[in-house]
Amino acid sequence: MPEVRGHTESYLSLADSPFFRGLPANMVEQALAHVVTRQHPANRVILLENDWGTSVYFILSGWVKIRTYNIDGKEVTLNIIGRGELFGEMAPLEEVPRSTDVITLTPTVVANLPALDFVNLVNTEPQAGIRLAKLMARRLRQLNRRLRLREADSTARVADILLFLADGQGKQGTGGIEIPNLPHRELSSLSGMARETVTRVLGKLERKGMIKRGHDTLCISDPRALENLLL
Repeated sequence: MPEVRGHTESYLSLADSPFFRGLPANMVEQALAHVVTRQHPANRVILLENDWGTSVYFILSGWVKIRTYNIDGKEVTLNIIGRGELFGEMAPLEEVPRSTDVITLTPTVVANLPALDFVNLVNTEPQAGIRLAKLMARRLRQLNRRLRLREADSTARVADILLFLADGQGKQGTGGIEIPNLPHRELSSLSGMARETVTRVLGKLERKGMIKRGHDTLCISDPRALENLLL
């Protein structure tokens, strides 16, 4: 596995990531003293369910999906996160095995922070604990919204997934909010609908001018119009 110790200019510096930005410099330096940065290709499993949590992971570039399986053995995508996000924080805090798998969707650079260093930071720096609580609250709020829309029509559910991705990783571009143009199978798993249904709805939204799809990015031209589909 390729390793890169320290930071490079090609991706986000961990010290400048949203979780660490603005924390006392001495606390950040101590917390990051043993970080190892690794580069993963697409479709690489980073974490497996039931593994023990020896690290917390910060995404410096790329995208990963967090998945589990239902009682019928069908894959269920719980979340898709990218640059600046963290994952794997629950197992070290609770001292229990991992509850999900994490797989890269694109070539991804991840910083591995030893779990003990992460737990020590959260326990000794109040602002770090507050940021972690806010992160968990945001993810719970997003999950609750998706669950409420499970009985909605297909158009509303696809619109919600696009807005969900925009809320987590959207970037303002010249034509609107840009998110990754993920494979339809991933959007299907995230929304709980058939891939054919997702493809059909995306085509309809594009014809209406609400979105515009490129090779790597999907641009939400009119976020308010998508929000109105959820009402």
